[in-house]
Amino acid sequence: MINEKESKKYDCSRGCTVERTSTGELECTYRQGCCKLEVYDWLAGVSQEQWNEFFEVRFKNTRKAIYRNASGQSIKTGDMVIVEAANGHDLGIVTLEGPIIAHQMKSKRINPETFEFKKIYRKAKQFDVEKWQEAIAREHEVMIRSRQIAAELGLEMKIGDVEYQGDGSKAIFYYIADGRVDFRQLIKVYAETFRIRIEMKQIGARQEAGRIGGTGPCGRELCCSTWMTQFTSVGTNAARIQNISLNPQKLAGQCAKLKCCLNYEVPIYEEATKKLPPRNIPLETQDATYYFFSADPLKGEITYSTDQRRPANLEVITPTKAKEIIEMNRRGQKPINLGGKQSNVAMVEIDYQNVVGQDDLTRFDKKKSKNNNHNRRQNGRKNNEKNPTRNS
Repeated sequence: MINEKESKKYDCSRGCTVERTSTGELECTYRQGCCKLEVYDWLAGVSQEQWNEFFEVRFKNTRKAIYRNASGQSIKTGDMVIVEAANGHDLGIVTLEGPIIAHQMKSKRINPETFEFKKIYRKAKQFDVEKWQEAIAREHEVMIRSRQIAAELGLEMKIGDVEYQGDGSKAIFYYIADGRVDFRQLIKVYAETFRIRIEMKQIGARQEAGRIGGTGPCGRELCCSTWMTQFTSVGTNAARIQNISLNPQKLAGQCAKLKCCLNYEVPIYEEATKKLPPRNIPLETQDATYYFFSADPLKGEITYSTDQRRPANLEVITPTKAKEIIEMNRRGQKPINLGGKQSNVAMVEIDYQNVVGQDDLTRFDKKKSKNNNHNRRQNGRKNNEKNPTRNS
């Protein structure tokens, strides 16, 4: 991590800056807002004694946990601490303290009375930081070599990242695979090659996207990289409920899976859809019979057409009005007309000329016209008739 030519370096994966001071010591400073899964402490300054011994400690990328202070030392946000690990000890940065910890426990479904918290041993000393940085400096080289070994063994998996423990005695290998992988031989080769304890941790495509980070189509940072820790399944039914076009290019996120944000507004649409009348019931009037065409649950508008298969004589009415007409039809009565407003959805005039199609967001979704191939064949036949000796 530390280059002699550079006195200061940003480590965005851990949310800190590493700087070599004039005395030759390493100084690590926590940079709030430059790490993944950042949480804003909106209860900063509020003191509650029952939460004074709990702290959130973060490590690399999205890995963080809540620890109990057993050191007896005064610890605050930004301190580097030595914490308990399964084997040996680890080094992390304190990112949260105080009453905000209670909200973090609630979001992670942790009961402080029954949960066994790991301990914070002490604050990190200079030799701890030096050893930590030496281990971090080996991560990239180990990741490249581990990928090569996995490919040599013919395993269908990808090593996405490597994270060394603070004491340098253990490394976590994050891998992606479609199915189960028998990596017993792989662990043996890794242990012989790198001379450390090995832990294999499988992650999904969404966790991998959160680890890498990036910007979504909305212009904001990825949800999986900023605040989302628990991933729920997303189906195409969520897009259907919201009347979103089932276009894979628009529905897929950076992880190549369906966007997690498709689930955000589904409950609102489901609640609004309950207020709509059944779609399979036509509306009988003295003028014509109207069939369901489309609906906007949030605006409370339903569009009906006189043709079941195409938009014709479209009229927009409210769900209340539609239910009243359905009730009248059940009593054998027919209103003169729907009494709604005319819709010009099918008659949109473009007042500009789009020459190259760059302004059309759906230009990639349009199918190629069969007439173009037909015209090409016709032109080829005409050219052959005009030049009969061309192919001879």
